Amino acid sequence: MKLLAVVLLAAALPGELAQSLTAWLEANLGRPYVWGATGHKSYDCSGFVWRMLTDNGVFLKRTTARKLYMATEPAAQPDFGTLVFFDDLKHVGILQDRRSFFHASSSQGTIRAPLAPYWAPKIVGYRRLPVSGDEPRPTQ
Repeated sequence: MKLLAVVLLAAALPGELAQSLTAWLEANLGRPYVWGATGHKSYDCSGFVWRMLTDNGVFLKRTTARKLYMATEPAAQPDFGTLVFFDDLKHVGILQDRRSFFHASSSQGTIRAPLAPYWAPKIVGYRRLPVSGDEPRPTQ
């Protein structure tokens, strides 16, 4: 079931990046949550997103969900690969589709989770992955 969930997400991003992110997510689900951890054995939420980006050639400074939100551009059409932010910018994940996302849960580790009913009302906003020549704004 884990493989099926990850394979479904690849359609929205271009070729090699979608394949690379799909493989990375598949390999990193089921890891424990540890505050401040950046992988590969454990993650916190922003560490999970940072490591996914870094391992796939998108290099950003390791930072908090709040600073990552401020350093990336809004996403007009949220789909796979879109960063999704929650709880007053205290949590971040990456969308699989408009109904689910990947994140490091403090109680369950790295998982794919449905947005509804728990997470959807907590969404603050969506941001694009800084790829294809995007340059993130400097963080404060």
